[in-house]
Amino acid sequence: MSVPFEIRDIEPNLLEKVLKLFPTRKDGYVHAGSKNYFLLSKYREEATHYYNLELRPDDVWIVAFPRSGSTWTQEMAWLIDNDLNYERARNEKLTQRSIFFEHSLLMPNGYIKDLLEKNRDDPAKLEFLKDKFTPSYERVAKMKSPRHVKTHFPFSLLPPKLLDTCKVIYVARNPKDVAVSYFYLYQLKGALQKDAEFSQFWDLFQNDLVNWSPFWSHLEEAWSFVEHKNLLVLFYEDMTKDLSAVIRRTASFLGKSITDEQVSELAEYLCIDNFRKQPSLQHVMDNAKGMKEDVPGFYRKGESGAWRSMFPPELSAKADEWIQEHEKRTDISFRY
Repeated sequence: MSVPFEIRDIEPNLLEKVLKLFPTRKDGYVHAGSKNYFLLSKYREEATHYYNLELRPDDVWIVAFPRSGSTWTQEMAWLIDNDLNYERARNEKLTQRSIFFEHSLLMPNGYIKDLLEKNRDDPAKLEFLKDKFTPSYERVAKMKSPRHVKTHFPFSLLPPKLLDTCKVIYVARNPKDVAVSYFYLYQLKGALQKDAEFSQFWDLFQNDLVNWSPFWSHLEEAWSFVEHKNLLVLFYEDMTKDLSAVIRRTASFLGKSITDEQVSELAEYLCIDNFRKQPSLQHVMDNAKGMKEDVPGFYRKGESGAWRSMFPPELSAKADEWIQEHEKRTDISFRY
């Protein structure tokens, strides 16, 4: 099996630019497909497994550019599709109920080998790590139906029959808030140069040099299928403004009946303060030796408009020009 698109190393001058801000990822990056999607170099060895995954008609997929509300949507969609089984949701981690398709892509092989070596004398942690580092596409293949899967891949890098086979929810968010949230995530993970400034990160973001970019190509691919019966497009800004309405739309899309009382209960469960407190939703990894705690702060403010504190007037004007140029290509108009 293979993939019908090219995967190539990024140019040396671009790699140099990226490594100035992300000095720890010396394993490199690739461009994939005609839109030059920017991915970690490990993608080259795993691409065929992602593209050729065997789909099931009762799969539900959450597709989104990073930091667009995909985790929030994962939990909402899983609960609706599983008849509001809060007991299971509270006791089984979301990362097991709704697997992040390319999670293993983020783990350099050297990092995996080092962690396994550091924990070789602790059977329980070693077993945990081996399970964690199993390629995500293998974990997805072994899931019981109905499967829920999250991915940041664009449609062109996913199984080609995805929309004709499965229900897909695409989540979009305005690029200014996406970039701010992405910047803080990289900070929390210790991936950025210590003195990195947001303006430097925005330069990479706008020039399609952060993971899973280009942002606009990702969005435009999804929008080209907006009339497809198996695609529901949600906007993060709508979720923050009227979550109950989004819950009703999602339930209708998934073919589920839901009462007003159930909508209110689910909206309360999903509110950001409650979301942070749920143990099954935590992104802090078990404290295996050598493993970073993935992030107190993974769930940030759960609101729109946080970009205002990060964009000085000159940078905001530059961003607006870029945004307006791209919005002309679709009938999408984000709320800021």
